[in-house]
Amino acid sequence: MTIDLNRREWMMGLAALGLASATRGALAADGDLLRFGAPEPFSFDTLVERARALAASPYVPEVPRSADVLERIDFDQHWRIQYKKSETLELNDGKAPIRFFHLGRYFKLPVGIHVVENGEARTLRYDPNLFTIPSDSPAKELPDDIGFAGFRVLEPGSDADWLAFLGAAYFRTSGEDNQFGMSARALAIDVAMPTPEEFPRFTDFFLEPSADGRLVITCLLNSPRVAGVLRMDIKKGGPIVMDIQSRYFARDDIERFGIAALTSMYWYSETDKQRRIDWRPEVHDSDGLAMWTGAGERIWRPLNNPPRVMTSSFSDQGPRGFGLLQRDRDFANYEDDGVFYEKRACVWVEPKGDWGAGMVQLVEIPTDDEIHDNIAAYWLSAKPVRKGDAITLDYVLHWSNREPFPGDVGKVVATRLGRGGIAGQPRPAGVTKIVVDFDGGLVAALDREAKGVEAIATASRGTVGKVDCYSVKVGTAWRVTFDLTAEGSDPVELRLYMRQGDTVLTETWAYQFLPASMGA
Repeated sequence: MTIDLNRREWMMGLAALGLASATRGALAADGDLLRFGAPEPFSFDTLVERARALAASPYVPEVPRSADVLERIDFDQHWRIQYKKSETLELNDGKAPIRFFHLGRYFKLPVGIHVVENGEARTLRYDPNLFTIPSDSPAKELPDDIGFAGFRVLEPGSDADWLAFLGAAYFRTSGEDNQFGMSARALAIDVAMPTPEEFPRFTDFFLEPSADGRLVITCLLNSPRVAGVLRMDIKKGGPIVMDIQSRYFARDDIERFGIAALTSMYWYSETDKQRRIDWRPEVHDSDGLAMWTGAGERIWRPLNNPPRVMTSSFSDQGPRGFGLLQRDRDFANYEDDGVFYEKRACVWVEPKGDWGAGMVQLVEIPTDDEIHDNIAAYWLSAKPVRKGDAITLDYVLHWSNREPFPGDVGKVVATRLGRGGIAGQPRPAGVTKIVVDFDGGLVAALDREAKGVEAIATASRGTVGKVDCYSVKVGTAWRVTFDLTAEGSDPVELRLYMRQGDTVLTETWAYQFLPASMGA
């Protein structure tokens, strides 16, 4: 489920390619290096019909041109090829300066770039002179019409970019704190299945000003079993908000058709880290999956780095939202002054309309380093995708420091595991102490001596004992502790929440406990 280029190199590449923006019109004038084809009529509906027709035709595999030369443009060679600042494409009166990525070893298939004005699209023509290419670069051997790999959107008048499209159907933003982290993608097809995962890719991008935001990007998507269109109207100012329309057409049956897919990295946290795995206290882009169900329940599922691939499904009807969040925003809990994990954006999916029956699916893949995306989350409809199907789902992506619709219940702020029993006394074998802290909302409003507050903890197997619930002496958090006894190596599904009488005080903590004896 990862793209070929590892995550840290990808982010370093974005920084290395940073250049100051220019101030010219959207379409190049005579004498500029930016050249455009003849205008053609364009609309979202016509592109949808194009995707429908594409899906009705057999898939034609794409073969990279000059693949042997592109293979020689490795990471080091790639970052040396820099887009010229004088050729920045300006859109929306300078609100959306755009620069382009060159092809290379990790991005061999070109994408079409089209600029839309007044209902017409003009194709941007590739020209090697748009880039500063070192004299000894293999790129000098490429054809003059080889094409672009993707693009990035910059802050006006700044070196910094805040949005990038590069590789397959992935995209990412720098969020509120200007720090790239997790990614989103249009679709996740057959993730963690016995058959290979299919990676649809954006083949064409249509760029136009937004009426009330920064930019509208309409993407044509294609892959062996699906074609489609994704249109996103992007607003920036605090959280980055993408209002998305998606239309997909199936060429063939698809077993696992994940929509509104999110991709992140989780190596370890305070929960269950190994000794001396790394000097930093925690390393992750996201620490949990949050869900707001159609029935109104709030659920928090802390992430794991499992010994083998694990897939968890959370059934729902008409979901109100879900997302991969980075709740821990304290630098002291990471101590990484290079990539600043505490600044990584949370990404929340807000469905538009009724998505019907289905499930939020979470896939966790083992990793022994931070360079690999090993977490995926997406919506999977209960209705199977069959050849000839048309799928329409619209949603909003929120890239922010916190989930946009938190509600009034207390949130999980920490999950910790340790030896069971009582300190100072012999510890029972095979027993794990689990400690969960809740804070905020109704929990923060509780009096320290509040009566009738209790914790409800259940396990899919094994025994839950010594359940205790009390106010933490420092701050406004409440803590729940309990012992879990569970023999064998199968995972244990745990659920926990706090209540006071008939009032639910917290979200539901839903954790997959992985016994130490669980094999890889």
